[in-house]
Amino acid sequence: MRVLHQRQNGGSHLVELLDDAGEPIEVISGFLRFLAARDCSPNTLVSYAYDLRHLWRFFGERGLTWDQFAPPHAIPLLEYLRSVPSRRPRHRMVLTVATVTPDGPATKLAATTVNRILAAVSSFYEYVILAGLLDRANPIEKRPDPALQRVSERHQPFMGRASRQRPVRRAVRVKTVQ
Repeated sequence: MRVLHQRQNGGSHLVELLDDAGEPIEVISGFLRFLAARDCSPNTLVSYAYDLRHLWRFFGERGLTWDQFAPPHAIPLLEYLRSVPSRRPRHRMVLTVATVTPDGPATKLAATTVNRILAAVSSFYEYVILAGLLDRANPIEKRPDPALQRVSERHQPFMGRASRQRPVRRAVRVKTVQ
């Protein structure tokens, strides 16, 4: 399974997820065309394709199809994503879990990467519901974090409130001597 990214003659980008036979996965191609029509950047399209590749690999391991995926599969998906090795070199400033794969040592996907993949999966299912391809609720629904509403000062800028201050403007009067 691989991601195909080609620049077209008109300057547009074609991004597709190809299955093991080299054929585009049509439902993902439709989703990526939808994102392109919404004027998403080519980098966003490629990122979504790679994120959905993780989902399709999970489906392959579990013997599922995209229309069979349901809320009970969300926790096994999360467990799968947390076990996927990432062989790309990273310079992380946090502790990571290292593992050994047949290709050599690797780290696990970062929590931020897993969250981004889950957001991509949720957006994909929003698309298939909107397109009329699925007639049930989103299996991974995005919900607002209630903690953000209760704790307004959760993330403060480096300078605290100093960066939110308005500049002081002083009026200067010049007296003329006659």
